[in-house]
Parts: sequence; structure tokens; C-alpha cells
Amino acid sequence: MSNAVIQLVVLAAIAIFLILRLKNVLGSRDGFEQPDAPEVEPAPRSARRGFEVIEGGQDRDITDHVPEGSDIAAALAAMKRAEPSFGVTDFLQGARGAYEMILMAFERGDLAPVRTFLAPEVYAAFDEVVQSRAQQGLTVQAEFIGVREMTLDGAEYDAKSREAEISVRFLGELISSARDSAGQVVEGDPKTPRKQRDTWTFARKMGAKDPNWQLVATSA
Repeated sequence: MSNAVIQLVVLAAIAIFLILRLKNVLGSRDGFEQPDAPEVEPAPRSARRGFEVIEGGQDRDITDHVPEGSDIAAALAAMKRAEPSFGVTDFLQGARGAYEMILMAFERGDLAPVRTFLAPEVYAAFDEVVQSRAQQGLTVQAEFIGVREMTLDGAEYDAKSREAEISVRFLGELISSARDSAGQVVEGDPKTPRKQRDTWTFARKMGAKDPNWQLVATSA
């Protein structure tokens, strides 16, 4: 027998041995392996928890933020009927981001990036302060630390016009100071954080293509 034939016989024997070993280790699908877990049908929407409405029960997306049966809760429920994709929790998350973005734009004197989020009257009031600072040669440095408290303070809905208004009370914390042309601090403290309380009212027509709310009123 030639060397080539002997090598082929040896390789074939090794291959057969490896196949048998693999079958012992991995097994074969002959009914002895663990059966696949059965697929579970999703629970019907009426039985799901979270922020979805349970049939005959509360809408947690509303009652987690305002008292059940209150005028505010009724207004929010009307908004959700007018625009089913609207969520109170989602709105509040957006309001938190808008508060920081708009407040910092005002503090730094650059309202251009947030102008579309401001009603004309609010923009005019903010811009008046910004222009006054510029005329005095003041430079503002500001750093936003965070929103310490946020409370849904009011809600109104006009079914005829589909106009909705939601008021949110914020307690923010920031570091802000103004320096004159000589670099002297004339307002605020560049090292010490201060708390700021604001109540902002946002408005929007429910069902409109534009999903953005506008800031229409502010108060301390």
C-alpha cells in the first residue's frame, strides 16, 4: 500500500472519529433536547399596566401628575381625546428640556435658537431685557445645574378652537453672573448657585402638524 493511500485511510479514520465526538457533545435533534419555549401571546391592551388606561380605571399618565377628578385632569383627558398620541409624561419631559434651553438662551443673551418656541409677546419681553444688558455693556455668564422640582400647575382646553394650555411650575438651580465692560461682577455670583422659581405656560393647538409647544406666559 502506497504512502498516499495510507494517509487517506488515516485522515478518513480521524474524520469519522471527530464526527462521532461532535454528535456526543452537541447531540442530535431526535427528541431528547429541551423543547422550545412556547410563544406567549401579548396581553390585550386593556390588561396592560404602565401608563395605558385600564378599562374602567384610571389613566395613570394623568393621575400620576394631578388629582383624579380635578379640573386639570379633565382638561388633560380632553387633550388626549383630541390627540390620542399626546402624553402628559412625554409633555413634562419636553417641558423640562425646554425650560433649560430657553432659560439659558435668555441668560446668555442669544434668543435666536429658541425664537420659534416663544410666543411673540414672550419673545419681546425677553429680548427687551437682553437688549438692555447689551446697551449697558454687560456680559452674562451662566451655567445650568438642574431642575430640582417640577409640578404640573394647571391645564385648560378649548374644544372649539382645540387650543390647549398647560402651566408648569419649575424650581431650577443655576450659576449666573453679569460683568460690566471692566470685567467687574455687578450682578449675581460666578461661584455660588442660586435657585430660581418660575411658572411657565405652554400652548398648542391639539391635532396640529407642528408638535412643538410655545411658551406663552411666564411668572415667578
